[in-house]
Amino acid sequence: MLFYKYQGTGNDFILIDNRDQQIQLQKETIAAMCKRNFGIGADGLILLEHHEEGDFYMRYYNSDGNVSSMCGNGARCCVLFAKHIGLLESQETNFYAADGAHYAKLLDENLVALQMNVGSDTEISGKAYLIDTGSPHYIRFVYNIDSIHVQKEGRVIRNSAQFKREGINVNFVEETKSGLFVRTYERGVEDETLSCGTGVTAAAIAQFEKLRMRGNQVIPVQTLGGKLQVQIEADGTDIQKLWLIGPAQEVFIGEVDID
Repeated sequence: MLFYKYQGTGNDFILIDNRDQQIQLQKETIAAMCKRNFGIGADGLILLEHHEEGDFYMRYYNSDGNVSSMCGNGARCCVLFAKHIGLLESQETNFYAADGAHYAKLLDENLVALQMNVGSDTEISGKAYLIDTGSPHYIRFVYNIDSIHVQKEGRVIRNSAQFKREGINVNFVEETKSGLFVRTYERGVEDETLSCGTGVTAAAIAQFEKLRMRGNQVIPVQTLGGKLQVQIEADGTDIQKLWLIGPAQEVFIGEVDID
């Protein structure tokens, strides 16, 4: 089976063209392919599939093999992948994912702007913000983010009684002079990843609300894997549109035998 490896700010994915619906992967197969050292290695796997209304459908699986919700960095990689395989005739696309319709555009050869869904209202849980940007996120603002043991603390929160059943992505966010620094523990991966697009978007929303911002905002975000940008279009305090902007890259192409 032919596969492609892509990465977006260090969040890496196996991408497969499945428009003919011939590929059916079991949970165990996906987990084995995503396993580092023993498989291809990835934070997740994406099947690009046919969709009647959009250019394609992005079916996303976490590295544990379970089908998952929206993945922002994965979607940006999938848009570039769609362009590389000749599916897109222009620099723009309308496609579908687990959380519904999305619009994206290629700003240059490797820079993708993805319109995220605004989602539901923010909830407050203790000192944390709970925000769904296609995937559920726990946002906590911290000082000295380098001292946070993300894997340990994130795992405790993700497996707490409040979140254990459905799972949640845990983000630690530090406000800096240039914007935000975000580190994320991802459910399904069950570890810290180098970047999380839906998490970065949720962190930007949390800052917008925390600082009581108004109107359009551009929020630069640093992750362990690189730089992203969240553009917020708002009517006063009411967010109308969200854009996740950042690089995506094809890493390599390969073949793998599957049972």
